[in-house]
Amino acid sequence: MVIKDLVLIGGGHSHVYVLKNFGMKPMPGVRVTVVARDVMTPYSGMLPGNVAGHYTYEQCHVDLRPLVAFSKGRLIHAPAIGLDTENRYVILPVRPPIKYDVLSIDIGITPRTQEMPGVEAFTTPVKPINGFSARWEALVLRVMEGEGATKVVLVGGGAGGTELALSMQFRLRSELAKAGKSSSLVHFTLVTRSRLLPTHNNGVRRRFRKVINESGMELLEGSAVKSVHDNNSKSGHKYSVVLEGGRELPADECIWCTDGGAQSWPAEAGLAADGKGFLKVLPTLESISHTNIFACGDIANV
Repeated sequence: MVIKDLVLIGGGHSHVYVLKNFGMKPMPGVRVTVVARDVMTPYSGMLPGNVAGHYTYEQCHVDLRPLVAFSKGRLIHAPAIGLDTENRYVILPVRPPIKYDVLSIDIGITPRTQEMPGVEAFTTPVKPINGFSARWEALVLRVMEGEGATKVVLVGGGAGGTELALSMQFRLRSELAKAGKSSSLVHFTLVTRSRLLPTHNNGVRRRFRKVINESGMELLEGSAVKSVHDNNSKSGHKYSVVLEGGRELPADECIWCTDGGAQSWPAEAGLAADGKGFLKVLPTLESISHTNIFACGDIANV
């Protein structure tokens, strides 16, 4: 008999462990339902290794289907688009709403590409991480099939962007070598609005600047991007990345790895959120405005 419905929106790391624990120690009367846009959920810490070619796609993704079956729960393969908090329903785009007694939201973040001209149309976003492997492999194919040298500009000099830039360079150089081509056929530029690795100490920054310099990658610190344009005929490359100072960087591929934003629907449903849409929670991860709703992962402002 179902006494309480626990609904988990998203297949993030926290929910993976909830499912595992319910499988190991079921709670009688509690039905678990997972609402997930993607059934293969990535482990973000392994993404650079996957990009570099050290891990396969299967090795760094969790398949939610057997995990939900192990927990004896239900899996709804669909994105959540809203909440009816008064009647306790999760709103889905093409299915009937899902009833909940207790709800947890673990939906990660979304790229903020709409805020800058040309970014949404002409760049490859890293976030959301779900689906990035496919976008990356398509980029590798374009580079390998291209004629002449390829210029890659990666925007975002935090830990994620720095690690990804080095991993991407490693993979592309390895693929070029396997094809009997020169590694000089790909050139990377890492662009960051502030200094490299702004949340790390000077020693870490110094070491990474040395690694980047030795790799032959160009590093531009204190260089905010203003816009991205198509058809930069002056350089012969596909795009032009325009910096606030007026400098234009020619690019054949532009990777966008800046801070992501919050999906809008949780705050629109009335959940307490900060000025950027991230959900405000107590130390228990419970919403400060709704006692039966929790938030975890990047969507939560802890």
